[in-house]
Amino acid sequence: MCTAPPDGGAPTAPRWAGRGRTTVSEEQRTSGTTDGRGPASDVVCRPEIPGQGGHPHTGDDPQGAEADTASSEAPSAAADAPTPAGSPTPPAPAPHQPVPGPPTAHPPVPGPPAGAAPRPAPAAPVTPAATPTAPAPAAPSPVAAASTDPARWGRVDAEGTIYLITAEGERIVGSWQAGAPEEGLAHFARRFDDLLTEVELLTARLAVGGGDPKHALSSAKTLRDGLPEAAVIGDVAGLRARLDGLVAQAEQSVGAARSARDAQRAAAVARKEELAAEAEQMAAEATQWKQAGDRLKAILEEWRTIRGIDRKTDEALWKRFSKAREAFNRRRGSHFADLDRQRAAAKARKEELAAEAEALADSTDWGPTAARYRDLMTEWKAAGRAQKDADDALWQRFRAAQDAFFARRTETFNERDAEFVANAESKKALLAEAEKIDLSDPDSARAALRTIQERWEEIGKVPREDIRPLEARLRAVEDKVREAADRQWRRTDPEAEARVAQFRDRVAQFEAQAEKARAAGDTRRAEEAQRQADQWREWLRTAEQAVQGR
Repeated sequence: MCTAPPDGGAPTAPRWAGRGRTTVSEEQRTSGTTDGRGPASDVVCRPEIPGQGGHPHTGDDPQGAEADTASSEAPSAAADAPTPAGSPTPPAPAPHQPVPGPPTAHPPVPGPPAGAAPRPAPAAPVTPAATPTAPAPAAPSPVAAASTDPARWGRVDAEGTIYLITAEGERIVGSWQAGAPEEGLAHFARRFDDLLTEVELLTARLAVGGGDPKHALSSAKTLRDGLPEAAVIGDVAGLRARLDGLVAQAEQSVGAARSARDAQRAAAVARKEELAAEAEQMAAEATQWKQAGDRLKAILEEWRTIRGIDRKTDEALWKRFSKAREAFNRRRGSHFADLDRQRAAAKARKEELAAEAEALADSTDWGPTAARYRDLMTEWKAAGRAQKDADDALWQRFRAAQDAFFARRTETFNERDAEFVANAESKKALLAEAEKIDLSDPDSARAALRTIQERWEEIGKVPREDIRPLEARLRAVEDKVREAADRQWRRTDPEAEARVAQFRDRVAQFEAQAEKARAAGDTRRAEEAQRQADQWREWLRTAEQAVQGR
């Protein structure tokens, strides 16, 4: 029988599909070589012992030694060929000579020789461990398996030469010297089936997208190129057409994969260009250093996940991104260096302001000191910020000194306000006394007012809100006393009394002249004098009324 190599590997077309004729003889079967060129298609064919029955076995099976011993006694026993997975090996027929000419469509399966022990049921074939399990094709293969009817595709002549029958004619594919002719045909038919299995496996993988289309294309071309000289029996023309379709399909898949890779590469390049442009913009404009730094880290992480770009383009984009990141780091470093210098200057200035504030904390010059503290606060804000710890400590010093001063001032002002409230009550009582001054005697009234004014000043200050009402009441008393004095003075004015006496004298003078003229009989002069006397009398009356109205 023909078995798989001892390593358990499944025979595939690239390993066993030889070119030209393949001859398997007894000596080559025993030695495991063909034509002195090495292993015969990676398989060893051993004849089955007539009359003893047998089953397929590998080189590691202990029964292999018995089979080798029996082969020397029955050199014409059939050597089994490699059997595809899942296909049991038929029992070997009795030795006979190959009959020239094409075999029948259904060769008989010979039984064991007469007198031989019954054959046990054939053991299940060993599936090579290295054979990959392929997904079932979506549809049955259009190429028929050769092992179901090997005589349809080839024949064996009397000398054991195996011919492949094609539409163009026959060609020799090998020679069979180790068993029955039908087994030789079956051997080369199984080779074709193995080749067909590999083609269908490639087709199925390509259909479901499994594996590399480029590798599938290479394998399909290799199989197609080796098909004209392959040592197989089967529908070679159909398999070639199948391979042509597979190559075309693989080329389409390779093209589609190439287009997908190109699209993926274009998308990757576009994305990295976007990231590089964003990094360049941040390097030139960003001032939110924390957020921008975190974003650059995120860009770097995303950058590392983008694949599929050619090295030249990737290096150029990386240089852009790296340059932008370095520019950002330089700007950030320069910013924080300037900030450190500014903070150092701010710290020195705030130390001076804190020291001055502490020196003013014990001052009792409340007004100017409070104004100076306001100026110090303005200067503090203009000085800028120092380092947080130092700035907080200096602020605590400044604020403590300021609070101490204003606490002392508040305490003092509270005591003073209490005194001012008492003063206001005293002044209210004094005003009540002033409003009762007798105005009929202006001189006494003025003297009483002067006394009240002196006591007013001795009382002192009052709360701010009481100043105007109290001062207004005092001014009203002062106005009343002044008006009373003015009235008295107008009534006792010497000049007014003199004018009244003058007017009275003039009236008496003109009346005397009128009386004298009437006595003399001078009527005209008497009327004139009387008229002037009446005029002066009118003036006298007006002057007397003015003096009496004061």
